[in-house]
Amino acid sequence: MIFSSKATTQAKRAVRGAWATALGALCLGLIAACGGSTSQVDPFVPSRLLVFGDDSSALTQAGRKYGVNGLTSSGILDCASQPLWVQSLASVYGFEFAECNPTSAEPKAFMRAFAGARVADVAAQVEAQVAAGGFRGKDMATVLAGVNDVLDLYAQYPGRSVDSLTAEARVRGEALAGVVNRLVGLGVKVIVADLPDMGLSPYARAQKALDPTGLDRAALITSLGQAFSEQLGVKVVLDGRFVGLVQAQLRFRSIGVSPASFGLSNIADGLCTVGLPNCTTATVLTGSDPAGFLWADDTRLSTGGHTQLATLAIDRARRNPF
Repeated sequence: MIFSSKATTQAKRAVRGAWATALGALCLGLIAACGGSTSQVDPFVPSRLLVFGDDSSALTQAGRKYGVNGLTSSGILDCASQPLWVQSLASVYGFEFAECNPTSAEPKAFMRAFAGARVADVAAQVEAQVAAGGFRGKDMATVLAGVNDVLDLYAQYPGRSVDSLTAEARVRGEALAGVVNRLVGLGVKVIVADLPDMGLSPYARAQKALDPTGLDRAALITSLGQAFSEQLGVKVVLDGRFVGLVQAQLRFRSIGVSPASFGLSNIADGLCTVGLPNCTTATVLTGSDPAGFLWADDTRLSTGGHTQLATLAIDRARRNPF
């Protein structure tokens, strides 16, 4: 059979196109096999981690947590055991806190959070860091606060109306967004978490039956936290190059529906039999595993709760295009 020159040219083009497609697929396969990526964005690796917030992020100077503290086999406090969510995040980068390793010559994780902090205190924590030397290039910060604000507001019910308290919760959520945006303006990459659902806490469950009018007080605590978190989410800089939002509220809502799906065996009770920060693995409910409990006491997280926050925070830190 005789082919025209036009047909021959078309056939050659078809062959070249097939080879190009095959070669492209081969190259992509080789890149994937070698652990590479087709993305042009290099992963962000911070030079330091600075932690701002409240009880959920705080270590005492002696390395104690406001959760469950781990012990060595000889009964000595082990700061690295039963980690807070911020410790787990720091460990991704090989960072330690001075509170856990006082002999470290150059710690790269810095604790500015403290127990009992409200949003106004977190703003002061940031300004104190500015005054003490400020921030450097490639700093990462974590921010989690608002639980104490929400509980303060709830304690004012029924002296204040639900509408008034909800409006104030929104104001405080917006104020925390202002703190995050301040950090962004200072050149810091920020991992910020909205509020875990405090309506699931043992405290909220105990409050639920107290109102003679029939109001579900646990639901009120949940709604105040939602109002706070909504404003936080709306008012922060919505740009993944600067802010990674940890959606703790959504995760806790899912936990409330199906705890076992998240490896949790108890989300109703506090685990510790002594007050925080003195709770250790030796002073928890007999036979209980801290990793299976959501709560350490009436309002603060056990190891199981911190694991949930850590999973979300690490994912944000790795996926955001910082």
